[in-house]
Formats: sequence, C-alpha cells, structure tokens
Amino acid sequence: MPVRNAFYAQSGGVTAVINASACGVIETARAHASHIGKVLAGRNGIIGALEEDLIDTSLESTAAIAALRHTPAGAFGSCRYKLKGLSENRAEYLRLIEVFEAHDIGYFFYNGGGDSADTCLKVAQLSAELDYPLQAIHIPKTVDNDLAHTDTCPGFGSAAKYVAVSTREAGFDVASMARTSTKVFVLEVMGRHAGWIAAAAGLARTAPAEAPHLILFPEIALDEARFLARVRDTVTAIGHCVVVVSEGIRNASGEFIADSGTRDAFGHAQLGGVAPRIAQLIKERLGYKPHWAVADYLQRAARHIASRTDVEQAYAVGRAAVELALAGQSGCMVSIVRNSDAPYQWAIGHAPLAEIASVERKLPREFITEDGFGITEAGRRYLQPLIHGEDSPPFRNGLPDYVRLNNTPVPRRLAKAFKVA
Repeated sequence: MPVRNAFYAQSGGVTAVINASACGVIETARAHASHIGKVLAGRNGIIGALEEDLIDTSLESTAAIAALRHTPAGAFGSCRYKLKGLSENRAEYLRLIEVFEAHDIGYFFYNGGGDSADTCLKVAQLSAELDYPLQAIHIPKTVDNDLAHTDTCPGFGSAAKYVAVSTREAGFDVASMARTSTKVFVLEVMGRHAGWIAAAAGLARTAPAEAPHLILFPEIALDEARFLARVRDTVTAIGHCVVVVSEGIRNASGEFIADSGTRDAFGHAQLGGVAPRIAQLIKERLGYKPHWAVADYLQRAARHIASRTDVEQAYAVGRAAVELALAGQSGCMVSIVRNSDAPYQWAIGHAPLAEIASVERKLPREFITEDGFGITEAGRRYLQPLIHGEDSPPFRNGLPDYVRLNNTPVPRRLAKAFKVA
C-alpha cells in the first residue's frame, strides 16, 4: 500500500470535545506512518479544501497535538457551508477531488453532523465514479445528539453535563431568592428539532421540589394554558419554578415560537430568544417576576466541566476513523454502540452513510413523561451514563490551559484559485 496523505476537517457548530476527535485522528495517523504521510487539515472546514487552504499538522509538536484532547472548539476552524447535491453542484465536488489529487490525499475524514455526513457520502460516491482512490470516513459530532445509527454523538455528553449542572445550580439560586425576588427562572438550551439537551437538564432533578420543574421539548407542542397552570401550581406549592426550554419549541400549528424569519447557511430557520418570550408570557399572565438566561455557546464550549465518557468517546471515534480507512472502509460513519446501561458499556462500530446522511433522530416519546414536561426513567437510564466522570483540563493561573496550534499553511499546488462566496 503506497503512503498517501490524509485530509481532516471540522464542520458545523463546534463542541467541547471535537478536538479530542482531531487528536485521535492525528495521533493514530502518526502511529501508522508506513501508510499515512501527513494529516492536512482544512482551514475553516471544507472551505479549506475548496480554496486549497490546507494546514500541515505534521509541523505541530507531539505535546501540542496531545493537548487538543483537553482543548474546546475547533482547532483548525469550522464552517457552516453546505455543498448541494452532486447533480446541482458537481463543480465543487470535482474541485475537492482536484485538491485531493494535487496533494496526494487518499484519506478523507470529515468531523461533523448530519449535513457533513451527506457531504462525506457524496465525496465517496464521486471518488468511486471517477475511480479516484479515496477512503472517505465520517466522524460523528454534534451537541444535538441527533445522528442516526449511533448510541450518542460526541459533544452531547459534555453539553448535557453542563446544562444539568447549570440547572441544578440555578435551582439553588432561585430557591434562595424566591421569597422576595425572582419566582421563575427560564433557561434556554440548544435543540432545533430534537430535545436531547433539554432532556439532559432533567438529570438535575432527583426529588419533586428540585429543578427543573418543567421542561419544554421540540417534540411536544406548547399548550400555553396548560403550561401556565403548571407554573402557577409549582410556585404555589414550593415558592418558585425553574423552566428549561429548547430553542426549537413549537406551537400547536407547528410554527417555531422563536423563529427570527431568517435562515442559516444550511437553510435552517434561525432561532433565538425563546427564553425571554416564555419569561414575558409568565410575567404578563401570572404576574411573577422572572429571570431568564440563554446557554448558547457556553453549553458547547464548557470543556472545564466535560464528561469523561464524552472525551473518551470523542477520541475513540477519531482513532477508529483512521483504523477503518486503513482497513479499506469508505462511505461510512464511525458509531458508538451501547452494550449495557448499568454498568455502562460501549464499543465502536460503523454504519453506512446512506442511512445516516440528513437523517434526524429525535428524542423518543418514551423518554418524555406522559404530561410532556419531564423525563421518564427510561430517559434517565439512557442519559445518565453519558455525563459520568470528570476530565478536567490542566489549569494555569486559575484558568484552563488550552492549546493554540501554529496552523502552518501548506504551499498551494494548483494554479487555478477557487473562492467560496
């Protein structure tokens, strides 16, 4: 087998552990130097490949690459850039193959969610059509936990842990102040169509009086009257109420409550501001003083409180991607397989991208209580192991000591430039 280079890129919203997957890819590739030459990373994701803006990771020290395991966000830059179908946008896919050929790239590792799985599939299909030798492997990543054919998605466990911890701590705060101040606290978390992160907040509640008292899921249409009655009953019973709301909740007509009217680069509705809307609703209808907060980037960037399980799985899927490629696999995604809940045991598997690309896995109804405002024991059994364990980064002068790579560019070899709009 000839020695060929690998290309790695990060896609979509970053996580607290996506760099752990990058670490797994690069360290494993370096351990197989007899088959893989350099790992070239795309600056700002797939855009780096299209524009031939590549990073030579071989120039980074062993210590710097190892430090990626405890560093959040995307070390090489990510992007929200969706390549359309092969028939609609063949030129961009051909450009990818052109860049890969110019840099002798025989391995393509794309680290992202559903849209990047779709891109990885199409690259695999085109390389086969053109008879260009390429192993294309998708590495799962998304805090939304909505990819099919994997028990969980790296990034979710740490976001889940952050939200559960924050909900518990905010609950203590509100309980302390409720007599003379805030009666209701509303926390907005990510989740456009799937309520996995909102559900994770439910782990904080181990007794009836504990937060969160109500969770609003995208899978359950909001019934304002019933919701407000539950808020009132909760405040009457214990003096305060903590509500966790997913950004993607809808009304009975199926409309996003927080739809801003704009679209992102993937064509998704831009959401934001559901927490203040829910808080205002409570103030106007019930007269309680509310406070609200939006977890936003904090929930996906909080490496200081990452789940050890999540870190280990993120590294494992990066390592497995290289091993699968070296074994001749292509057009597949690395997956996490759950073997048991208690004790939690998992293994690495893989699944065909044709069954994963652009498929969205929602929170199962059996994970949501009958009243639609909490999580069931089945949901708790699924979620609990994913937030287990701590994997603190090293600290320096009281702050996490994260790494910033040099990200030295690779000299361009193509005369024709390509600019992404």
